[in-house]
Amino acid sequence: MQTLLSLSNDLASAVERVARSVVAVHARPRLPSTGVHWRPGVVVTAEHTVRVEEQIRVAWTDGRAAPARLVARDPGTDIAVLRIDDADWPIAEAGDSAGLGVGHLVLAVGHGPRASWGVISAVGGPWRTWRGGEVDRLLRLDLVLYPGFSGGPLVDASGKVAGLVTSGLSRQLELAVPSWTVTRVVDELLSRGRISRGYVGLGLQPVILPETLRRLAPGSGAHALIVVSIAEDGPAARAGVGLGDVLLALEGTPVHDPGDVQAVLAGRRAGAAVTASMIRAGAPVEVAITLGERPARPR
Repeated sequence: MQTLLSLSNDLASAVERVARSVVAVHARPRLPSTGVHWRPGVVVTAEHTVRVEEQIRVAWTDGRAAPARLVARDPGTDIAVLRIDDADWPIAEAGDSAGLGVGHLVLAVGHGPRASWGVISAVGGPWRTWRGGEVDRLLRLDLVLYPGFSGGPLVDASGKVAGLVTSGLSRQLELAVPSWTVTRVVDELLSRGRISRGYVGLGLQPVILPETLRRLAPGSGAHALIVVSIAEDGPAARAGVGLGDVLLALEGTPVHDPGDVQAVLAGRRAGAAVTASMIRAGAPVEVAITLGERPARPR
């Protein structure tokens, strides 16, 4: 019984301590999301919850409120950066998510404060989101993210912020963006105003290569990607890629799944050139594509 009481008190203390750096972010109709005072004057929140770009307001647990300005946003990692003039408020104590493993106890804290607790259900290496963002580590959670929790802190057993929780990167899974990724993205958004990612502008679908085509491209394997759509005036369209072209490799790396293309493009900026090895009308061709910048998604 004493052990349970101690655990209960520790959890309550962790929520109380972290809640000092947590704000409600009023940037969409009806329901505010949660944000974290990440560094003096800088609040981070979940990008998908920022539905307006003006008249944003943040509020602390004591009822104090302040206007906030949207500095920049990155849909790829679901991170938005806000500026506030009132920086005289506790900032988050960032932890190291590398120490989190399957089964470790964690808390998700929402504005209010509100809290949900559970465990890390799965971890993994670096991964790319469906929106093209690069996340340094997969952190899958077994806890409830209640409405308005997105953008709030993931708190480890030491009471430090190990990342931001979000429901914007998966419809089925509860995930957290590690603190490493948050800091990296915030640094780039503050310095450059955006995250630049290489973009080819192709819709691709896996196909099985018949033996006759495999002989034209030794080492390509049994699977490739067929071009099913091309962004108008995008990088691939300007390079002359056509519907029905079959993509075998990018920069010499065989591609069998659209995720393989994203892996090759990871870290490459707009303006870089890549070579696409393709089959067109039954003949092998190589096409040089100058990468563009991934366009913003309509809001």
